[in-house]
Amino acid sequence: MSIDRRKMIVDAAAKSFALFGYKATTMDQVAKIANVGKGTIYTFFSKKEELFQEIMKSLLTEMKQVAEAALDPNLTFFDNLNRVLHKLLDFREQHELAIKLSQEVRDIGTQMAQEGLQLIEKSVIGYIRQQVQKAIDKGEIKPCDPELTAFVMLKLYMALAVDWRKTHEPLDKDRVAELLCFYLKEGLAPA
Repeated sequence: MSIDRRKMIVDAAAKSFALFGYKATTMDQVAKIANVGKGTIYTFFSKKEELFQEIMKSLLTEMKQVAEAALDPNLTFFDNLNRVLHKLLDFREQHELAIKLSQEVRDIGTQMAQEGLQLIEKSVIGYIRQQVQKAIDKGEIKPCDPELTAFVMLKLYMALAVDWRKTHEPLDKDRVAELLCFYLKEGLAPA
């Protein structure tokens, strides 16, 4: 049976980044966790940044799978939007690496941790943009700029689901869904 050393290294690095963050993870730590020599890591990855990018790529793939699994073709665009955003928020709040990156950015502002979080946000916006474009094409929503609309949708969801609870009683997921529909679908103008 062949040992997949590259996979062992990637798994060890994911564990190290999740436990210690980007800044505190060293190639020596990764080698120790993977139980390989440090030189073995360099046969696959020339620097820590490459290893981090590989792990981020896996994280984004996993997030896309979570989003795809949340979609239900029998639901409306807005119901699916809420389901996907809720599942992605749950994923982000439970995924150790995403948590650690958020803590690292908040506590010390590490550039690579910031880039990792920006990559996550960009990926989520890109996914929502695709869903917005599909909804436009089907006539479910009015024509609009899909990228800008996706950005607004994500930011509104995060404001309701995350930021609001920093200073107020948290909103449950049904209330967030209701408010998301209210602001995006129904709007503030009187009927």
